[in-house]
Amino acid sequence: MSSDSDQIRQKVRGGYSAIARKEKSSCCGPTSCCGSVDPSILVKNLGYSGDDLAAVPDSANMGLSCGNPSAIAGLKEGEIVLDLGSGGGFDVFVAGRRVGKTGRVIGVDMTPDMISLARKNIAQYQKASGFDNVEFRLGEIEHLPVGDGSVDVILSNCVVNLSPDKPQVWRDISRALKLGGRVIISDLLLKKPLPAKVKESVQALVGCVAGAATLTDTRKAILAAGLSDPEFEEKAMAISAMIDTNEDLYQELLSAIPGEKIDDYVASYTIRTGKA
Repeated sequence: MSSDSDQIRQKVRGGYSAIARKEKSSCCGPTSCCGSVDPSILVKNLGYSGDDLAAVPDSANMGLSCGNPSAIAGLKEGEIVLDLGSGGGFDVFVAGRRVGKTGRVIGVDMTPDMISLARKNIAQYQKASGFDNVEFRLGEIEHLPVGDGSVDVILSNCVVNLSPDKPQVWRDISRALKLGGRVIISDLLLKKPLPAKVKESVQALVGCVAGAATLTDTRKAILAAGLSDPEFEEKAMAISAMIDTNEDLYQELLSAIPGEKIDDYVASYTIRTGKA
């Protein structure tokens, strides 16, 4: 199991390293990998406002979103926020403006190329916002590089589905969260199991589809981690309306489910839970 998990991490890390180096475009959910979706249009369609984007460096928006967790997190001035799988730093920079100069936002990513890119973006963010309140740490979301009970809010945007050990992700979320803290995650979840052909696809894994868990398993993992009973909100915009089926990944998915639609199997959800 450990060997399989390491192989999955290596595949995901390799795929996202290529995205960070701009050797390939993104391929997670409704993103620019499809060839017809501009990342700036995508994030507005997902609910990011003009104010959200004001201090975000252009290279931080890589079209890797499947939702906007920080828009619904109700972030407050002075809070400490942790973003799982922070990529180029997009949600970190959005959240940084909301928690202000007395708050702190920490981005965690397991891909060195993504951490390097995000850190390069800090100077532009500081100049635009006037805040020195963000940082990026290399680490896995199953073993977060933060202290016990040290953060007020945990966010994640289309990342947990990539983990080969999702129960451990939720356990470490619970460990890192303060009492009374909250979790707001946007992620892809399965409505029913995917065909074996899809689950074996490396491209689909990096694209956030093959690694997605079911709603039932996700609820069980959250409760087992000691977090509160989660709320699941399916996004109004269906996956099939957000992708261009000319892209290789989605052609592969469609060929594996003849006569069906992708959103019969997978959808983008907002997951809300916390630590009482």
